[in-house]
Amino acid sequence: MNEARPLLDVRHLSVDIARGPRSLRVVDDVSLQVQRGEAVGLVGESGSGKSMTAFALLQLFPSPLARVSGGQVLLEGRDLLRMDAAQLRAVRGARLGMVFQDPSSFLDPLMPVGRQIAETLAAHGQTEGSRARVLELIDLMELPGAAQVALKYPHELSGGMRQRILIAAALAMKPALLVADEPTTALDVTVQAGILKLLTRLRKELDLGVLLITHDLAVIAETCQQVHVMYAGQIVESNAVEPLFARPSHPYTQGLLRSVLSPRSRARDLFSIPGGAVHAGHWPAGCRFHPRCPVMRLGLCDTAAPVLVSSGAGVDRCHLSGAPEAIHAWG
Repeated sequence: MNEARPLLDVRHLSVDIARGPRSLRVVDDVSLQVQRGEAVGLVGESGSGKSMTAFALLQLFPSPLARVSGGQVLLEGRDLLRMDAAQLRAVRGARLGMVFQDPSSFLDPLMPVGRQIAETLAAHGQTEGSRARVLELIDLMELPGAAQVALKYPHELSGGMRQRILIAAALAMKPALLVADEPTTALDVTVQAGILKLLTRLRKELDLGVLLITHDLAVIAETCQQVHVMYAGQIVESNAVEPLFARPSHPYTQGLLRSVLSPRSRARDLFSIPGGAVHAGHWPAGCRFHPRCPVMRLGLCDTAAPVLVSSGAGVDRCHLSGAPEAIHAWG
């Protein structure tokens, strides 16, 4: 049954990091939605603000200098940004689960993994039947011999198995939304495919909303229904996956896709977007992509900041959206 209200509704979210007397904006006016049972991708280069967006949802920043400076994060209609510490602890893990990039950094090396999954349950007062629930979760992760796996320490498991344990812990309390921050980056291709297949199955079986943070467009294509492309702290294009891959509007999105799809057989056929991603504190005036853009129009792109405008079924942040030179920006 479809509901009018989205599961997750992020509205005009901004995040600043304090730097002495001034602040650097690292996430700038980001809006997105996730429906129940839907996987939504947030994709972009390193430093674009993807992970800081994810941290803002949970109010778990890697630095005490980071803070949300504006916007709303509505989960099931409740604004997480207006909650106090106790209310947030009740939501984290229970209604909102998080899977991080490197399981080795988030699993205690001195504790069996079964106990670590059980800690999520205990944190929310669910101690009765916790062993049975832990074994059920390990089975759900498609790990054979659940009772034996539960007794193992993280170093006794492969990288893919450790990532599945993190997913099990994130789903222990049956949350409505799972935020996965680069969950397959450190894994080889075959293990990565298994994790993505697992996430897709769990999403369908559990009617789970998934926000997937990644730099890999191939992961988005395999896993998500909607995608938001991020550059320099802003969303520059949003659309359903199929039309975005078939007809990308923003020159940055076009460049990302071309770099993935360019032939690999000869070095001269390889493509990369010229220059490097700009970081907070170094964003240029006007369109933040204009120093790297092949269709930059002087007097417009380098002076005026573009806003998101409708582009087909989606939106993009380009002054020249729909113009002939922007439709095929890279030739």
